[in-house]
Amino acid sequence: MSRVRALQLALWLALSALAFGIGWSLDNGRHFELPALALALISLGVGGIVLALIPFIIIQPARWAREQIRTAEVSDLIAASIGLVVGLIVAALLAIPLSQLKLWNLGTWLPSLAALLFAYLGIATAVLRKEDFGRLFSMAIAGRNARRAAREERDEEEERDEIQGGKIRERFGGRGKSKPGERILVDTSAIIDGRIADISQTGFIPGALVVPRFVLEELQHIADSADGMRRARGRRGLDVLQRLKESPVTVEITDADAENVPEVDAKLVKLARQWKCAIITNDFNLNRVADLQGVKVLNINELAHAVKPILIPGEEMEVKIMQDGKELGQGVGYLDDGTMIVVENGKSYMGDTIDVTVTRVLQTVAGRMIFAQPKQASTSAPPRRTGTA
Repeated sequence: MSRVRALQLALWLALSALAFGIGWSLDNGRHFELPALALALISLGVGGIVLALIPFIIIQPARWAREQIRTAEVSDLIAASIGLVVGLIVAALLAIPLSQLKLWNLGTWLPSLAALLFAYLGIATAVLRKEDFGRLFSMAIAGRNARRAAREERDEEEERDEIQGGKIRERFGGRGKSKPGERILVDTSAIIDGRIADISQTGFIPGALVVPRFVLEELQHIADSADGMRRARGRRGLDVLQRLKESPVTVEITDADAENVPEVDAKLVKLARQWKCAIITNDFNLNRVADLQGVKVLNINELAHAVKPILIPGEEMEVKIMQDGKELGQGVGYLDDGTMIVVENGKSYMGDTIDVTVTRVLQTVAGRMIFAQPKQASTSAPPRRTGTA
């Protein structure tokens, strides 16, 4: 007898014994009340039937499954495995409440049915929608990598700015070294204005004045302009930088630039935000834009307005009468900061520097206007000219 026949005979006997055991347990429960011989014959028949069906219920499905696994793509197998695990986890979570059902004895077989159902749904869903899940996963990974790259780039840019800000590219002179927190960016308008040189001599500027290279280029462009007035302003700005060289304040020329920003004002604001420093300027528009972006601005015009002398009625001063006033007999002079002094009966002193007494101070939108009268008028009135026809 061949080994295949022997194996088939052994399997038939095992199946028959299993069928006999099941039949015997049922007969003890008085379900059938069959004789032992009849039960044995039925068991042998059932064992033979099961043995004949084994190729169809086990071997053929196993071969089909093996062939499907052999020809399937690796991505399908991975997706099916993940879907199977997810489906079984869902079925396990539902097994406990389903096992508590008492109606029609559903609690005994419904968890097993749920396991088969969710396992199939998990496999089918994962395999059929694997591309969508793959794109979703790729987008999540790409988004995380992009955020990490942006964070690293921002950190590198801040570190580069700190290193670049700490180095002096070119120095016009001055004493001492500046700390990163003490830098002040200088706008072109503040250089052309010229008062920054006088302020630097007083020691009120706390740190170093940093002049970016693009500000110098704009100043040179103005100095080379074909327009005479613009050319004069540009050359005055270069002279102011020379004066700053001789001041106690450190002046640094930096090559730092704001990439992809064409305008000078926008470059200054971006650098000030990166370096966390202030901007010194006279430009009203730059002042407003910087304030909106949280950048500290040192405006020379506001400083000049704040340090104007406070005059009260009765105070005396010297003023040179330079032109006629709007009213009859009035003369007009100016203080060093440009404040207008209207002198009553001052026309007769045209071109002279006289002592005047303040009578009242008027604050207007354009600034302050001071009214005064000649000090001589309080002691001795000038002779009136009279004539006869």
